[in-house]
Amino acid sequence: MPGLVHIVDDDASFRKAIERRLKDAGYEVATYPTAQDLLNVLPADATAGCILLDVRIPDLNGPELQGRLSELGSTLPVVFLTGHADVPTTVKAIKAGAEDFLTKPVSSEKLLQAIERALASHRQILSRKVALDGIRSRIATLTPRERQVFELVVRGKTNKQVGNTLGATERTIKAHRHRVMEKMEVQSLAELVALAERTGVLSVTGNERNPG
Repeated sequence: MPGLVHIVDDDASFRKAIERRLKDAGYEVATYPTAQDLLNVLPADATAGCILLDVRIPDLNGPELQGRLSELGSTLPVVFLTGHADVPTTVKAIKAGAEDFLTKPVSSEKLLQAIERALASHRQILSRKVALDGIRSRIATLTPRERQVFELVVRGKTNKQVGNTLGATERTIKAHRHRVMEKMEVQSLAELVALAERTGVLSVTGNERNPG
């Protein structure tokens, strides 16, 4: 599957050579001579992509750009490609989440493999995001009372305990719980708890919304 590769390198001839190589392989390519040029347009995370980044670039260097992107919440994987590799820089970049660290000159095969791994990683991130957005949109359809029931049920409260907490009958809570399960599109309490964990509902209810 194709993807968009963002190349950040201050060497114009190198950018052009890599751009040609990647386009020949079927990828979309965008190039930037400096880190700031990339930040000015901050690539969207909506489609599969990655950043091919030089270490030594003017002003904001590669690792600094990597950190800035992380601060901005970018999920685009970073593949470093440099002619100045050293162990400390490599270790620091990988620890900071870099997908790969390649040294110039690099073979087309090795470069394309690294890019494909990065794109595959980003596709997984995007897939998880779509799933989470779907869960959050279902949670948003709950009424305030259904939301209360949901938050208490996933913390292990029985219908009777939920009723005591909310001042409602066990029968009423059972009806609310049924509607929660329908709206959340789950068949079991285990599935409901799993969705609550994935969206952070459990951590919020456990620490901030504890009714007693």
